[in-house]
Amino acid sequence: MCGFLTVSAEKYDMTKFKQALACDERRGPDMTWVEDQGPVKFGFNRLAIMDLSADGMQPFQYDGVTLVCNGEIYNYHELEDNLKDDYQFKSTSDCEVLIPLYKKYGMDVMCKMLDAEFALVLYDQTTQQVLAARDPIGIRPMFYGYLTETDQIAFASTAKSLMEVCDRIYPFPPGHYYDGEKFVCYNDPAFSPKIRTASVAEATEGIRLRLVDAVQKRIHADAPLGYLLSGGLDSSLVCAIAKKLSPDVPMRTFAIGMDRNPIDLKYAREVADYLETDHTEFIMTREDVLGALRDVIYALETWDITTIRASLGMYLLCKKIHENSDLKVLMTGECSDEMFGYKYTDYAPSPAEFQKESQKRIRELYMYDVLRADRCISSNSLEGRVPFADRDFVRYVMSLDPAMKMNVYGKGKYLLRQAFAGQDYLPDDILLREKAAFSDAVGHSLVDDLKEYAESQYTDEDVVKAGEKYAYCTPFTKESLLYRDIFEEFFPGKAEWIKDFWMPNKEWDALKDVDDPSARVLKNYGDSGK
Repeated sequence: MCGFLTVSAEKYDMTKFKQALACDERRGPDMTWVEDQGPVKFGFNRLAIMDLSADGMQPFQYDGVTLVCNGEIYNYHELEDNLKDDYQFKSTSDCEVLIPLYKKYGMDVMCKMLDAEFALVLYDQTTQQVLAARDPIGIRPMFYGYLTETDQIAFASTAKSLMEVCDRIYPFPPGHYYDGEKFVCYNDPAFSPKIRTASVAEATEGIRLRLVDAVQKRIHADAPLGYLLSGGLDSSLVCAIAKKLSPDVPMRTFAIGMDRNPIDLKYAREVADYLETDHTEFIMTREDVLGALRDVIYALETWDITTIRASLGMYLLCKKIHENSDLKVLMTGECSDEMFGYKYTDYAPSPAEFQKESQKRIRELYMYDVLRADRCISSNSLEGRVPFADRDFVRYVMSLDPAMKMNVYGKGKYLLRQAFAGQDYLPDDILLREKAAFSDAVGHSLVDDLKEYAESQYTDEDVVKAGEKYAYCTPFTKESLLYRDIFEEFFPGKAEWIKDFWMPNKEWDALKDVDDPSARVLKNYGDSGK
């Protein structure tokens, strides 16, 4: 992970600029650089992953263009071959391809050529335009805002940097670029122009090949790499694939659980033993969870209930990894449920509704699970890589007939499980085990402790009157009021960064009375939390 700040202003207080950039210094502790380009100011906090030398430091400058990018360009070797007759490369940084690519093709074509997780801003002296772009899923964060004094535009990796310089702040929409005047959608990953009516055998082979390729792209780094291993299907598959791809490379895996009833620790240990990884477990207590709550909400920049619950364990795990290892890159298992289904999507009334819900979840990932993973990892000076969010993998899965992805098999996420069945990737009991939500899987006591603490801080009347304080997305429980109050301390009046509470689709008859985002409240939860 890296962090940047770009301000479009001829004159700007550079002391204030540096203070704003420093709000994000944990994203990039290795090196900081500030570049005053006259009409545009660039600031960059670097976490060195590819080309660890000073040659890989940003901003990059070439032929009248200055650029900063927080990202990984997975097809950069292919792009280098395309550009070798036009440009002499000076580093082995994957992001160096961006300026010559822009010069040759322009912003629209460049964005469509990238197989990457990225957020970038560039200034073109020839056109005197500031341009920006973000990857289709929104794996890399970016916000934009308008300067308090002049109303000129500014961009930053996270909103907290812009809080120092802007009044109006908004999330940069994933899959879009800013052309100097407006936002243009270049890739909507949730939309598939053609639906494949493949057989189960064809579909599962396509899933397997593309997920293996997605992991293959992401296991290369010039810095040490580790794996978050919850014991659930998705993170276990990422580890298993990586192990098959590089059987002789030592693998380091990490898991965390509460000191009471940590559901998934035993499963993570089983996977680690099966794959023969160097496995580390961490234990957290009620005091750890409550002590981290404010830091987590500040890091996340959200008030959403399930995002905060699920982030506490992940944040503390990443903190432990940062403090106890030399790792800089972590592989994670996010972004699978949005395509293959949650426990609640078992209640989808039709394939069309399943597809519609999946599309909504993919388009909103940047506000929920992707936000959680990025902030928990980057706030501890690490980089996260997300194979399930791979461009080609998402495009393929979203093109499959949604009737195949519904739970008509008596087993959730059946296609994904079947894609790796019988091939020695994982033990069958892991491959077929029902999912437990991460906030539950680290131990049901985590959510119980949070609710109990909120109960001690608020009265029923406080919840009844919450609408007087917060008209937008009014908190409806003591727990949600606690989170919102802390959020407003740090980011007053900025609640609209998040669209809504993450909740199961209450428009479906079977879910209309659901009042909590945890799958634990669903009738079909069954053995998921055991």
